[in-house]
Amino acid sequence: MDLFDSHSTEHANLPRNMIENSMFEEEPDVVDLAKDSTAFPTFPALDPDEVAYEPRSSRLLVRGLGENDMDEDEEDCESSARLLGMSFMNRSSAHRSSSSPYTRQAPPRSCSRPSARTMVVCVLFLVIVASMTMVLYFLPGCTFTKAGCRKPNKTTPVEPIYPISTNGELFPWAQLRLPYSIHPISYDLTLNPNLDDMTFTGQTVINMTVRHNTKRIVLHGANLNITKATFKLGDGEVKDVTVLEYKPRQQLAVKFSEELKAGQYCVLTLDYSATLSHTYDGFYNSSYTDKDGNRRVLAATQFEPLYARKAFPCFDEPSFKATFLIKISRKQDYMTLSNMPKAKSTLLPNGLVQDEFERTSVKMSTYLVAFIVSNFTPISKNVSNTLVSVYSVPEKKEHTDYALDTASKLLEFYNSFFEIEYPLKKLDLVAIPDFLAGAMENWGLITFRETTLLVGKESSPLEKQVVASVIAHELAHQWFGNLVTMSWWNDLWLNEGFATYMQYMSLQTVLPQLDTGNLFLSVRFRAMDKDALNSSHSVSTEVNTPEQVEEMFDSVSYEKGASILLMLNTSLPGDQQFRKGIIEYLKEFSGANTDTDDLWNSLTKVEVSTHHQNVSEMMNSWTSQKGFPLVTVSRNGDEVNLTQEHFLLTSENATHASRLGRVSFQQVLNVLKYMPSETESAPVTEALLQLNRIYRLLDKRQESGLVARMRSYILMHFGSLMKSQTWGEEKSVSKQELRSALLGMACSMKEENCTQQAKSLFKQYVDSNETFRIPGDLQHVVFSVAAQSDKDWTTLHSMYERVAYDAEKRKILQALASTEDTRRLVWVLKAGLEGDIIQTQDLPLVISTVCNGFAGYLFAWDFIQENWDRLIEKFPVGSFAIQTIIKSATSQFSTQAHLNQVQAFFSSLKERGSQMRSVQEALETIRLNQRWMDENLPTLRKRL
Repeated sequence: MDLFDSHSTEHANLPRNMIENSMFEEEPDVVDLAKDSTAFPTFPALDPDEVAYEPRSSRLLVRGLGENDMDEDEEDCESSARLLGMSFMNRSSAHRSSSSPYTRQAPPRSCSRPSARTMVVCVLFLVIVASMTMVLYFLPGCTFTKAGCRKPNKTTPVEPIYPISTNGELFPWAQLRLPYSIHPISYDLTLNPNLDDMTFTGQTVINMTVRHNTKRIVLHGANLNITKATFKLGDGEVKDVTVLEYKPRQQLAVKFSEELKAGQYCVLTLDYSATLSHTYDGFYNSSYTDKDGNRRVLAATQFEPLYARKAFPCFDEPSFKATFLIKISRKQDYMTLSNMPKAKSTLLPNGLVQDEFERTSVKMSTYLVAFIVSNFTPISKNVSNTLVSVYSVPEKKEHTDYALDTASKLLEFYNSFFEIEYPLKKLDLVAIPDFLAGAMENWGLITFRETTLLVGKESSPLEKQVVASVIAHELAHQWFGNLVTMSWWNDLWLNEGFATYMQYMSLQTVLPQLDTGNLFLSVRFRAMDKDALNSSHSVSTEVNTPEQVEEMFDSVSYEKGASILLMLNTSLPGDQQFRKGIIEYLKEFSGANTDTDDLWNSLTKVEVSTHHQNVSEMMNSWTSQKGFPLVTVSRNGDEVNLTQEHFLLTSENATHASRLGRVSFQQVLNVLKYMPSETESAPVTEALLQLNRIYRLLDKRQESGLVARMRSYILMHFGSLMKSQTWGEEKSVSKQELRSALLGMACSMKEENCTQQAKSLFKQYVDSNETFRIPGDLQHVVFSVAAQSDKDWTTLHSMYERVAYDAEKRKILQALASTEDTRRLVWVLKAGLEGDIIQTQDLPLVISTVCNGFAGYLFAWDFIQENWDRLIEKFPVGSFAIQTIIKSATSQFSTQAHLNQVQAFFSSLKERGSQMRSVQEALETIRLNQRWMDENLPTLRKRL
C-alpha cells in the first residue's frame, strides 16, 4: 500500500494478552463461583493454540493493590482464601494485550504446614480484603490440603481466562491472533449493496480444513449483524449453529460439544447485514459530482490491514490464505469490479443484475480482496497475456492514457526481472474519487487516489513522476506482498520495503527521464529523521495490538526497508546475486507466507563468492534494532581508525549541536557559503528544507528579530539561484525540483521579485478564463501567493469547487489553507472535517499546511484537541493519517509550555491514542526543538 500523501510533488515527510494489570479496568465481568458454579464451565485440555506458560513464581492480584510476587506466607493466604470460597473473576479483555497466552500455571513445589505467624497474617489479610470488598484472582489447576496449602495437580488442565460474548456467554478465545486449529480453503461471497440507503446484505460460505482437534471455530467480523449461521462437517447434515461475538477484538466464534478432528473438512455459512462504512476502510460508500452537477454514489473497498472483517466474516490475518469466488448485485446502470475477470451476469427477479467473478486462481490473504460498484469507464490494452485496464469516472477518461502506458511498460519489466509471469488474467488500475491511502495493491484490482493515477496531457514531468512512482510501487506488490506475503504485520517491511525499493529501481530502467534518484535520496533523508529518534522502532518489530499494526505503515517500514535492500544489493559480491536471491525467494515461497529470515536464507543460498557469507548474520542487526550507526573516521599518520555508534539525536551527550553535537552550527553556516555555486538539486533542496525548519521554529517562538535576520541570510546565500530561475515550461525533472524549492522559499519569505512574478501569472490565468497554462511545478507557488489576497482567495475558493483536474485541485486547496486570515483558516479546517466541500481524505494535508503558517499553527492544535474523537472516527488510531496530523501539529513546538500541553492532552486520551508511537515521537521532537533553540539562539544572534 502506498501511504497517504507520500508522493505529493512537495515530497512531504513520511511518514494484548490479558496482562494482569488490565484487571483494574472499569466494570469487570465477574463470575462468583461460590454462588454459581455453573457460571464457570469445565474446560477441555488446551489445544495447541493455547500454550501454557510457567511464571517465575506464583502471583497474587488484588484490585487496588496491583501485582506482586508472593512469599510463602502470602501463598498460604491464597490457599486459605480459596477454601473460604471467595469471588473469582473472568475478565473481559476489551483493552488487553495479546503478546503472550492467557493462561496461568503454578510450578510444582513442596508443601509444609503453615506456621502460627502465617495463620495470623492470613486472617488479618482476609479481614482487610473483606472490608475493602476487593476481588481476588487465583491460579486454576491446583488442589489444596485441609491444612490450607497447595500441592501440585498434574492431571487438572490449565484453564484459560476467557472474555464474555455480547450474549453473556463465555467467548472461547482470548487472544488477538486467531487460533490455527482451523484454516480456510475457499470463500464463496455473495454481496448485495444498496446504494440508496447505504446498507448491504451478504452471505459468506467458508470451506475449511481442521488442522488439529478443537471444539471451536474463531474468525473475524466487525459491525456485521449475523442473521443465520449453519455448519456442515464432512458429508454430514447441515445444522444451525450459534455465533458468539466479542466486539473488542472483532472476533466471532462457534463452539461445539464434540471435537472436530484433525484432517476433517467443514463448511460454515453465515448470512448477515451491515451498513456501508462511512470512513475509508472496509466496504465503504463514496461519491463525486459529475459534469452536470449531479451527485453520483459508489461503493469501494479498502481492507489493509484489518478491515476485510467489516465486509464479510473471515480469517482476517495474512497467513490465512484461501481462494475467493465473489458475486455482487447491482443496478443495471452500474458496473462492478473485483480481483478476477467477470464470469457471467444474471438478471435477478428484483430487476438487479448479479455479476459473478471467476474464482481466484491464486490463494490470497483477505486484505487483498477487493470489489467496487460504480459507473466508471475503462481504457484497456493486452500486455503479455494480461488485459491491463485503467478505470476512472467518465469525465476523467482523458486523463488515464499515461497510467495505462506506464503500467504496461512496468508489467513487462517485472515479468522479465522476476522471471515469474504475473499470474492473473487481468490487471485493473482504478481511480477512486474518495480514497485515503495513496494506493492499494489489491491483487488484480489496484485502487488509487485520483491524484496518484490521473494526469493530463500537459501535466508536468514532476506530476508524471508521482504517478509513475505509485504505479511502480503497487505493481511490485503483485509479487512482493501478493504472491509472497509476510506471515504477520511485524514483517510488513517485506512487503513495503521491497515495493519501495523496486519502484525506484524499476523506473530508473523503464522511465529514466523521470530522474527518480533524487526523490529516492530525499525520502531516505526523511526516514533517517525519524530513525534518529529514540521513539523509532526496528524494521521488524513486535506487533501486538491493532494500533501497533497501523503504526507499522511508516517511513521505517517503507524507506528504511528500501534503503537496507539498496545497501545489501551493492554489498553482495558477484553479478546479479541480489536479483538471483530474490527470484529464489519468490519461487520457493510462491503462494506462501514468510518472515525476514526466509529472505536472508534465500539470498544466502545463491552466494557465489568463494568466501561464503551468511546474509542473515550480516543483516539481522539492520532489521532487529532501531536506528542507524554513526561512523567516525580518524587518522593517525598512516593508520586509519573507524568506530561506530548508535546515532541518536536526543542523546544526553548532544550539547551545543546542528543537531547531535559533532558539528557546531557555525560550521554548518560556513558550509552553506558554497550554496550560490551549487547547481545540483539534491543539496540545494535539502539545505533549504533544513533552514526552513529553523526559520519556522524562530517564527513560532516569536523571535521577530532573528526571523528577519534568518530571512536575510537565506536570501543572501540563495538569492542568486532564486533570481536565475525561469517561470516558463521546463522539461527537466531535476530542474523543476530545484526551481520549485527555490521559488517556493522565496515567495514564502515575500521576496518582492518572486511575489510579483507569481501575481502576474495568476492574473493571466484568471483573465484567460483559466485557459492560460501555469507550469505544474509552479502552481503551488502561484496559488499560495494569490491566497494572501482577499480577492484572490475568494477566486481560488470558487476555482476549487469547479476544477476537475485533481493535481491542480490539490494545489488550490493547499493555497486556501496557507492564508493568514484566521477566520478563513477556521473555515478550511471545519470544511475538511465535515467532508462536503473539502474531502475528508485531504484533511491531514489541510492541517499540515495550516500548521506551517504563524497564523494557523495554534488554531490547528486547538482544532485537533477539540475534535480528536471525530478524527479517530474517520481515521484509525495509529494510521498514517493520524501520524501525519500529530506530527504536523506538534513538530514546530519548542517550549516547555507546549510540551506540557501536548503531554497532558495525549495522556488524557487513554485507550483513544495515548500509547501511540507517534505521540512519543512528538514529545521527543518538542524536547529536541527546545534544547536546540536554547543552545543555539546565542550563536544565531551572534552569527546571522
